Amino acid sequence: MVNYELDGKVAVVTGAGSGIGAECARVLSASGARVIAADINEAAASQVSDGLASESQSVRVDTADPDSVDAMVDAAVARYGGLHIMVNNAGIGGESATIADYSTESWRMVLSVNLDGVFYGTRAAVRAMRGNGGGSIINVASILGSVGFAMSSAYVAAKHGVVGLTKNVALEHSADGVRANAIGPGFIKTPLLDDNLSSEAMDALVGQHPIGRLGRSAEVAELVGWLGSDASSFATGAYYPVDGGYLAR
Repeated sequence: MVNYELDGKVAVVTGAGSGIGAECARVLSASGARVIAADINEAAASQVSDGLASESQSVRVDTADPDSVDAMVDAAVARYGGLHIMVNNAGIGGESATIADYSTESWRMVLSVNLDGVFYGTRAAVRAMRGNGGGSIINVASILGSVGFAMSSAYVAAKHGVVGLTKNVALEHSADGVRANAIGPGFIKTPLLDDNLSSEAMDALVGQHPIGRLGRSAEVAELVGWLGSDASSFATGAYYPVDGGYLAR
């Protein structure tokens, strides 16, 4: 694991209870950052927090609720004196249906977590970072922030929105010292994937990745570590796929 030299930095990771979020918390902590591990499942977040290498805290957050997100960021600032890295990772899959059959309820649920939640987290982070030396916001989009995927209209729309939102943050807040980048994981072996795809569907996806396998959460987290560090100081407003070649097809 690379040391991204994050001593003295404070990081918040949403969806930190499992999968990519848990690995992001571990990578940032291993590099010295103090981490707020946030998840709607506080027990899962607490388990991750307890295993981190640096000082950390777990909090419950409902990213679809702006007040909950603001309270999460306020807690980080109150405990550690600031916020330097914000990883907006929390997300859900949604139902599998064509647009004609997609329910309004599922559409609103997916957008409320996967897009609204990223907006709330980004807004709260910018407010905490500007005037306090700036920081780095990393929004976890998807390869589906760049291409479509049948039967997943809400997820695709939300992830495209995350990429656009991230670009606007760079335009509006670079002068405040705030950087923002989006990452596009390919199909990563996580509980989210396990809960939404059959084993047959996942096997079929392997063949769509030139590298010949699905990704690992740690491989995504290493990119997050770099984007949170000063090594990426000239990187903002960008979208970084980490997808085993999926988008190269």
